[in-house]
Amino acid sequence: MAELSVGEVNTVKRTSRDIRVANRFEVLRHIIAAGTAARQQIAADTGLSLATVSNLVGELLQVGLLEEVGFQDSNGGRPRGLVAVHRAGGVLAGVDVAETYVHVELFDAAFRVLASVEEELHPSQESHPEPVVAHIVSSLRTVLSQAGVDDAQLLGVGVSVPGQVDRDGGVSVFAPNWDWHDVPLRDQLAASLDVPLYLDNPLRAGVVAELWFGAGRGRDDVAVLTLGTGIGAGLAFHGQLYRGATNSAGEWGHTTLVMDGRPCRCGSRGCVEAYVGAPGIMTQLRELAPDSPLLHEDDQTATIDALAAAYRAGDPVAVAVVAETARYLAVAIADLINMTNPEVVVLSSWVAARLGEPLLEHARPLVAQHALRRPLAHTEITICQIAGNPVSLGAATFALEGFLSAIGTDARTLSPS
Repeated sequence: MAELSVGEVNTVKRTSRDIRVANRFEVLRHIIAAGTAARQQIAADTGLSLATVSNLVGELLQVGLLEEVGFQDSNGGRPRGLVAVHRAGGVLAGVDVAETYVHVELFDAAFRVLASVEEELHPSQESHPEPVVAHIVSSLRTVLSQAGVDDAQLLGVGVSVPGQVDRDGGVSVFAPNWDWHDVPLRDQLAASLDVPLYLDNPLRAGVVAELWFGAGRGRDDVAVLTLGTGIGAGLAFHGQLYRGATNSAGEWGHTTLVMDGRPCRCGSRGCVEAYVGAPGIMTQLRELAPDSPLLHEDDQTATIDALAAAYRAGDPVAVAVVAETARYLAVAIADLINMTNPEVVVLSSWVAARLGEPLLEHARPLVAQHALRRPLAHTEITICQIAGNPVSLGAATFALEGFLSAIGTDARTLSPS
């Protein structure tokens, strides 16, 4: 595991610099998880040599991300020096751009939340890049102001946008919710923000958050299912994020669930997203009870909130909608389990936060009917338990990875902030 970054698993030959950056990331990840750690323990836990760990810790001390915090007894030998993340060593921002909101969180170097803000997006009026960029910039300025932090302390900003993303080029390749094609989003943001920017999508951000801080911690094979307006599956194999050949892995929402079924925003028909995403749930409600007061035609969030409240109250329409949605979800989860054999499946994002437990209550017995017995027996299915916004949290780790990649090449990293 030590030779690969938590950021990726692929077949591209990695250079010695790639490996060094990955090792920095792994060492810092271990220290963040442990709180305080001795170099000897880091070496034992990561499989790196003590000499390598000592060199990497030295680099991280030099740039101000770590600090010496005392000593640990070592059974009669020389006391071991302890290191911890230097909370004042800089800040990281994570941006979750969804179809209906922009959520930004600001973290210290140990991923403690310093400030957060959410601005509403109106898809019918704000589907072009310009208003989305304006909301990102505005939200970022707000959290920096709330925390009393200036741009010089910002180590980087990770931005998650829906759809297919060229992370190296900083381009939103295809966002079906807005009909974006090849939008140079990083360049558009850079026109207003003189900070390091790292672009990716919520599938990648969500699974990294679970690997670091959630149900995926200590697990090798993980699937994080985002249930929102869009649907996707963030995947990790051997404890590492899986991107695929073109950073497009995990488009589980656009696998066919029903032949010649409902039209999907991607242009196909019968996709998982058309039945399990928020618009699909609204379609189910509309088909079952077109005049239901639970249905808010122009407001996905209000509809899902109303369904959740009505389900808790035992409303038969809400129960029927949830049960039918769960039927589709169960088949899709079973397919994913049969294909990827994960240790844990995590339901995440805003629909899961509101309806996850009711959906799983109905889906679990149906998953058992469709999944192969052996892989299912080794799979836990659960709801995301990460406090706050997991996508913003995961996006911030991409900014951290970018900062670590620049050590030794960027003047900003040569001294503590």
